[in-house]
Amino acid sequence: MVVAISSRALFDLEESHRLFETEGVEAYARYQMSHEEEILGRGVAFPLVEKLLRLNQGPDRRRRVEIILLSRNSADTGLRVFNSIRHYGLDITQAVFSGGHETAPYIQPFAADLFLSADAEAVRQTLENGHAAATIMPRAAGESRFPELRIAFDGDAVLFSDEAERIYREQGLPAFAEQETSHARDPLPGGPFKNFLATLHKVQAEFPKDPAPIRTALVTARAAPAHERVIRTLRAWNIRIDEMFFLGGRDKAPFLEAFGADIFFDDQQKNCDRAAPHIATGHVPPSSSGKSRKRS
Repeated sequence: MVVAISSRALFDLEESHRLFETEGVEAYARYQMSHEEEILGRGVAFPLVEKLLRLNQGPDRRRRVEIILLSRNSADTGLRVFNSIRHYGLDITQAVFSGGHETAPYIQPFAADLFLSADAEAVRQTLENGHAAATIMPRAAGESRFPELRIAFDGDAVLFSDEAERIYREQGLPAFAEQETSHARDPLPGGPFKNFLATLHKVQAEFPKDPAPIRTALVTARAAPAHERVIRTLRAWNIRIDEMFFLGGRDKAPFLEAFGADIFFDDQQKNCDRAAPHIATGHVPPSSSGKSRKRS
């Protein structure tokens, strides 16, 4: 499994990023070089990366996860980032420093299964090119309550396509319920995170089930009778999700906090805004056509 991550998601670079925005790239470069011996603080995705890399420390020492750093820094200013990687003992050896240019074009050559970035436009480009990606919401790095890696996903427009939600939006809840009931045995088409979930499931299957180092959850606004199609879709994909929450429109944040998610992926900005103060959250923006927006 290959996960590409931006330096701003891995480390706390908000102060220097503000300098970049207000005074430009040269001032930013001078600042980073003059502070390159100072270790950067942990960013919002730092605990997630630690747990991902821990999957390589099994008894067989097999390298199951590769973390790729993608940064718009120049190599000179990126020295501070690599100094911080070495300080924290992170096993990250591959990186791109694009010198201010977009990093999204390098997702394909690395065959990345997931891209996490604070740059919403880079995320949107990556999704349009068919790769799972999410914009990391601002938040201080938290502390993990559980030793295993815990990842939570929204359903429609994230794991699944937005096909059913378009019916809800265009025709209303009764039509949505009728559609999902009548098609309960028809698997939903895959969404932008289907392939990432499948890869995660393969890694998960390599470990003993108890205690497994990965735990997954589906946290969706769906409720009965729309639950059946979701369950049968995952069966058709031969993918197991450990916990499922059919919340019928309830606020997802308390359930995500109780689950102890290391990261949660959702396409709705309001759900991300509610979850971000409690857990690391990745916003999966709708397609450029705007068709993947959904009710909650």
